[in-house]
Amino acid sequence: MSTTKIIYGLYGDDDDLMHGVKAFNDKGIKINEVYTPFPVHGLDKALGLKKTRISDAAFIYACYGVTIGITLTAWIMNHDWPQNIGGKPSFDWIHNFPAFIDPMFELMVFCSAHLMSLTFLVRNKMYPGAKPQNPDPRTTDDKFMMEFVSDDVETIKQLLIDTGVEEITVKDA
Repeated sequence: MSTTKIIYGLYGDDDDLMHGVKAFNDKGIKINEVYTPFPVHGLDKALGLKKTRISDAAFIYACYGVTIGITLTAWIMNHDWPQNIGGKPSFDWIHNFPAFIDPMFELMVFCSAHLMSLTFLVRNKMYPGAKPQNPDPRTTDDKFMMEFVSDDVETIKQLLIDTGVEEITVKDA
């Protein structure tokens, strides 16, 4: 029979949470997850999380949007609806390029924003119909929670009490 337990420590203030994270890091106890109702400045560094790569994805999605803009404007201008307006060279996209900067920019922003949102939702398993991952709904309102998976329940409970936790819950893993 396994004695591994899941321990939750509920805090009422983000400063207490950060103090708790630092105390657990100093003792070398691994924090499994932290749940907060809003972003806490410095928490990602305190937990030792790597830099997110969503900005890399945004750049790729922006390039995709610009490519769609160039392809769309070139196709419309050369194949779909070629026009000779005011003597402009209608079959030469590069000479008319400044006129198409706006739609290319708009498609860049559109693709980047929408595809980043979808990537975020899928990567964090927050898509429609996904199982909720939050163990306590109060952490979406005004509480902060640390989660541990450990065999040494008493040490973690004592350190949680020492760092100002409001509530401790222990469950089987």
